[in-house]
Amino acid sequence: MLSDKLIKQILQVALEGGGDFAEIYFEDSISNAMTLENSRIERVKTGYDLGVGVRVLTGDKVSYAYTDDLTKESLLQVAKVAGAASRGSSKASVMDLTKGTVNLIHPIKVRPEEIEKAKKAAIMERANKAALDYDDSIRQVMVSYFDTTQKVMIANSEGLYVEDERIHTRMMVRAVASDGKSMQTGSEGPGLHMGFELFDKYPPEEIGREAARQAVTMLKADPAPSGKIPVVINNGFGGVLFHEACGHGMEADAIQKNSSVFAGKVGEQVASKLVTAVDDGTVLNAWGSYGVDDEGHQVQRNVLIKDGILQDYMYDLKAARKEGRVSTGSGRRESYQSIPIPRMTNTFIEKGESKPEEIIAAVDNGLYAKKLSGGQVETATGEFIFTVAEGYLIKNGKLAEPVKGASLIGRGIDVLNKIVMIGDDLELAPGMCGKAGQSIPAAVGQPTLLVEEITVGGTERGES
Repeated sequence: MLSDKLIKQILQVALEGGGDFAEIYFEDSISNAMTLENSRIERVKTGYDLGVGVRVLTGDKVSYAYTDDLTKESLLQVAKVAGAASRGSSKASVMDLTKGTVNLIHPIKVRPEEIEKAKKAAIMERANKAALDYDDSIRQVMVSYFDTTQKVMIANSEGLYVEDERIHTRMMVRAVASDGKSMQTGSEGPGLHMGFELFDKYPPEEIGREAARQAVTMLKADPAPSGKIPVVINNGFGGVLFHEACGHGMEADAIQKNSSVFAGKVGEQVASKLVTAVDDGTVLNAWGSYGVDDEGHQVQRNVLIKDGILQDYMYDLKAARKEGRVSTGSGRRESYQSIPIPRMTNTFIEKGESKPEEIIAAVDNGLYAKKLSGGQVETATGEFIFTVAEGYLIKNGKLAEPVKGASLIGRGIDVLNKIVMIGDDLELAPGMCGKAGQSIPAAVGQPTLLVEEITVGGTERGES
């Protein structure tokens, strides 16, 4: 991507300001996005991202500059700008570069950039038709398709040099159902670190029908009750609650700023003894996986909580240096225009021993949150409110009628301690995680689990 000679020259110029560490991040990516509305392909977009970012660390201080001009003159100027901003007194030099290998390669069978747009459009049309044909109440269907192929190179003044390639493919279907009086929506959007073979695993017709099923089910739902009741949270995207209300609080920058409820609690019990939670970027072909992180460190499995005891946090290089330790492979960035920060990859609660049907049977009167959607979280406290996109009452150990308008309200660390059953049906689901203005692919997940009590906000009115 860049010659070794030029890389070393850029790094040396970056260190001339007195920094003690310099790094180059090179990115070459292509993305394709298509949308279908009203049974027609409405938008087709291809984007290219090509550029270099140069970062200099001087103690806790970070300076960063980037460019999309890859001429030698421009690259050296960017290095000079980043280096000048460091204003340190270090005499660090650039070590000889050693080409590293990526230990984990995610297999790609059908590269998406080699697939004609007409074939991608046909896949979308199949999903659209399946959703429309599901029920007469389906009024509108929107389908979006996305793929990206990203090649990166990371080199630093300590001699690290590594290249990686990340390929992501995803399709999302949103269906709207109406009975003439009210409207409800359903959505489904599988995605993986995988090529176009994604649709062998998730046929487009199944994606379309699932989105439509959710919309039609919720159209017939009654208003949800409110109160403190047992809640069974479904597997897969139900893990977004742990990701948002707990995972961000275990990222090292939040810990070092003392803006997390988990700060200073390593070795303490922070969850039910049933809970083991991990952040694992090694899951093969998972949405949040990679070979090396955006600082060139090998991906790894990081155990955050084991048997309810907090084990560790997630570190990027900067946060790790501050504590005299090594990175956990958690340094991620959106693009060459962004600095790396501690981020999650695939974060989930490990599977337990109960069967999902046993968990539901254990509840006399509660709520089954089959699917969660958007929510709000205060990272410092872990307080959250999440909307239940698809929910059902549980009566006498059996699923009863669907309910709409429910929300889950609580505090992440409290919910962790109230988990009393965990299923054996672990599943991951894709999402885009936002932090500090950067958005990256991250998977969430969990098995079906039972929280003995959560405050449920509902819309059902009591008798007057």
